Amino acid sequence: MTSKAIGVRAPLAAQPRCLRPAPTTSKGGAHLRQATAPPARLVQLRRTMASPAAADMAAAEVAADGTYKPAKPVLFSVMISNCAARNRFVIYKKGLEGEVDIAAPKLLGEKGVKSKAYMQLNPLGKMPLLVLPDGQALPESQVIESYLLDKYAAVGPSLLPPTPEARARAALAARILDLYVTPLQGCMYKQMDAAQRCDKLQTVAFQLDVLEGVLDAEGPFVAGADISFGDAALFPTFVFFTEILPKHFGWPGVFSGRPRLERWWAAVQKDAEAARVIAEMRSGLADWESAKRWDTLGISAQVADGSYNWSCS
Repeated sequence: MTSKAIGVRAPLAAQPRCLRPAPTTSKGGAHLRQATAPPARLVQLRRTMASPAAADMAAAEVAADGTYKPAKPVLFSVMISNCAARNRFVIYKKGLEGEVDIAAPKLLGEKGVKSKAYMQLNPLGKMPLLVLPDGQALPESQVIESYLLDKYAAVGPSLLPPTPEARARAALAARILDLYVTPLQGCMYKQMDAAQRCDKLQTVAFQLDVLEGVLDAEGPFVAGADISFGDAALFPTFVFFTEILPKHFGWPGVFSGRPRLERWWAAVQKDAEAARVIAEMRSGLADWESAKRWDTLGISAQVADGSYNWSCS
């Protein structure tokens, strides 16, 4: 039996350059789904993250010296965070909601990740953050994921591919996402210079080609027939790609010329726990839409200018 190589698809011969004026500016593309009544489970998660009772409980678990020792592990997360979504998926998939609480950073103070109590736990002031009952704080989504998979290895699906080669493939996909994609994602929704934004979007397109070559040839998931930690790393960021790039930057599609990724995304959306996380993130994106984030930050005006090839086509 021959082994399947873990390869990277060669980039297209003629990558469109960002500084080349596009002949036209596309305003088409798929739109965010129309706002509908959120599922009861999603409403409950919002309430859990923001409830006064939970805030009182959090306050009671902060010792006089400012240390926070919860009764059971707490994942600090917000629904829009793709990094935290990676960890929520693991919690849902392994059936750990009775073992690990999920809370918003504001439970430790109105300033959220910049509040004093939170900064004592994670001086970087970032999410996600897992706090253990002994007060140990674990930042970084990959670290949290590894801890959950190790600590609760006997509970639910392992989320580990069955062979060393498949596990290496899943780890490679996650590593590419963490090192080369996540640092770029702000170009879709943060304030920045137009040329810098467009250049980063071009790099996003290139990294999508790289990931296309990493995915298992037979699929449907990153490392084969079963969903794994590799998929957990990738799919939350693809919520941003599929919802933002067509609507706000005129991309004709995220998966054009990327059949493995297209097949993978269809399979991920059919997984019950992944679909739950996707719905949570879409709810957060709907809040951004309601706040007119892309207009307020001047992104819509940059795209409307037409001086750049925003669609990366």
